Amino acid sequence: MAENKEDVPSKYNVVTEGKATVFQPASVFYNPVQEFNRDLTIAVISEFAEEHVHLMKEKKFKSLLRQNPDAQPEEDIPLVAKESHPHGLKILEGLAASGLRSIRFGLEIPGVNKIIANDFAKDAVETIGKNIRHNNLEDIVEASCDDAAMLMYKNRKYPDRFDVIDLDPYGSPGRFLDAALQSVQDGGVLCITCTDAGTLCGNFCEKAFITYGGLPLRSKFCHEMALRIILRSLESHATTYSRYIVPLLSLSIDFYFRVFVKVYTSPVKAKHSASKTGLVYHCTGCGSFAIQPLCISQSHKSQTLFHPGRGPPVSNRCEHCNHEHQIGGPLYIGPLHDKDFVQKLLNRVSNDPEKFKTCKRIEGMLSMAVEELDIPLYYQSDALFQIVHCMPMGLDKFRSAILNAGYQVSYSHAAKNSLKTNAPNTLIWDIIRAWVAMNPIKEKRNVPGSASHTILSKQPSTEVNFDLHPDAKPRSKCDSLLRWQVNPEKNWGPKPRAKKTTDGDNLEKRRLQNQGKRKRKEENSSNGNTDEVDMPSDDEKQDSTLS
Repeated sequence: MAENKEDVPSKYNVVTEGKATVFQPASVFYNPVQEFNRDLTIAVISEFAEEHVHLMKEKKFKSLLRQNPDAQPEEDIPLVAKESHPHGLKILEGLAASGLRSIRFGLEIPGVNKIIANDFAKDAVETIGKNIRHNNLEDIVEASCDDAAMLMYKNRKYPDRFDVIDLDPYGSPGRFLDAALQSVQDGGVLCITCTDAGTLCGNFCEKAFITYGGLPLRSKFCHEMALRIILRSLESHATTYSRYIVPLLSLSIDFYFRVFVKVYTSPVKAKHSASKTGLVYHCTGCGSFAIQPLCISQSHKSQTLFHPGRGPPVSNRCEHCNHEHQIGGPLYIGPLHDKDFVQKLLNRVSNDPEKFKTCKRIEGMLSMAVEELDIPLYYQSDALFQIVHCMPMGLDKFRSAILNAGYQVSYSHAAKNSLKTNAPNTLIWDIIRAWVAMNPIKEKRNVPGSASHTILSKQPSTEVNFDLHPDAKPRSKCDSLLRWQVNPEKNWGPKPRAKKTTDGDNLEKRRLQNQGKRKRKEENSSNGNTDEVDMPSDDEKQDSTLS
C-alpha cells in the first residue's frame, strides 16, 4: 500500500519531478538543474530498452529453432512502464541517494525487468524504500545497501551482469570504473557523470592524471578534451578485460560531463584501442593544436596490422607564432557520438515533446551532436581574434571562408562561438590575416616578438573568400533551437557534499568568502606576501570548476 504524505516525517522534503514524487532528507540537496541530466538519461535508456527487448526476443527464438525447427515466435509482450518485462533491462543505479532517478526509471521507461537502487548509507536506503512504496514500484524497483563497487564486483558473472549501469557520483567516478566495466553485459550501456570539471579542464592536471590517466590542458577546447580523457579512461579499463567501448553520446553540460557508452567483448577489436588514442600538441602562444595518434592501423589481406605513430606533428616552435608547445593526453580521438543512435533519440524526443520538461534543450543539444564533425577539438573564434587584437568577424562569415576553401566546419556542442573543422591551422590564420588586412589593427597593439606580430608578419598562402556559403548556418541555428543553457538560477552549479545537518546562512557566508580565493592567493604570492598561499585541499580541488 502506498504511503501517504502524512505518513512521512517532517524531516523530509517533498520533490516532484517527471512522474515521480519522492521524499528527500534535508541533508540531500535537490538540484533542479540536474533534471536535464535525468530527462536525457531516461530518453537514452528508453531507446536502448526497445532495441534490447527486440534483440533478446530474436535471440530466444533462434535458440528455440535449434531445438525445434517448427517452433513459432512468441507473441509480442507490450512495453509498458511500471511493469516488469521478461526480456527487459536489468538496471543498476549505484549511488542512488533518495532514489529519485531510479523511481523515474521505473515510472517512465518501458521495457524494464528490474531496477536496483543502491546506496552505501543506511538512512538513504531507508528513504529509497519509502519512495518505492509511495510510488507503487515494489514489483520493479529494489533498494540495496552496499558499497557500489563491491555490488558490481559481486555481479560480474555473465548471468548476473547488468544491462545498464548509471553512476552519478559527487566528483569523480574513477574508483567505480573498473567494477562497472566488468559487471555490464556485452552490448550493455554505461551512463557516467563526472562533476570534477575543474580537475578535468586543467586546473589540477596532476590530479586528473592520477584519477583518469590523462593530462588535460587549460585551453579553449578544454571541455571536449575532458570528455575525451574520460572516454580514454573507460577504454583503458575495458581493454584490460578484452572489452572495448562505443560512445553513444558524450556531452559537456553546465558544470559536469555526461557520457553514454556501449560495452562489447572482443579481443580482436580491443586491439584497435591504441589507434583510437592520441596526444595533443597545443601552442602556448596562438592556441593552434595538432593531434598525434599513438598507433596506426592498416588492413593487410585478411588481417589488421598496427604500427607505432610517426611524429611529432609539430616542430620545436610553433610555425605560426614561434612559441613553445605543451603536450596533453592521452585522449580518445574517435567519434564522440553514434550519429544514428542520436538521430533515433532525437526523433523519440521530438515525437513526444510533452514527456520531458527539458525537451527543448534536449532537442537543441542532440541536434548539435548530430551536426558535430567527428574530429577532435575545436577553436573559439573570439580567442583567435584576441590573439591578434582585432575586431572579430561574424561566425557565419568565418564558417563561409572555411567552406569556400573546400573544408568542413561545424559548431561544438561544448562551447559557443566554436569552430570545429578539418581545415589545417595554416588556413585558419590565413583567414585571420585576410580579415586584418580588411580591418587593420593599431600599430601599438602589434608588438614585435608577440604572437600577433609573428602571425601577421607572414603573407597568406591561400586566397580567402568571405562570400556567404549556403551551408554556413547549420540547421540548429536556422531553427532557433535552444543550443546552450542560460544560467537558470543563482548558485546553479554543483552544490556542497550532502551532510547530516545544514546551516543555510553559514553556507552562503562561506560561499561568498571563498569566491576568488585562489586568485587572491596567487596575487599575494606574486607580491611577496606568503600569507594564506597554502595549496588547495582535495575538497577545494573537487569543487573548483572552469567557466
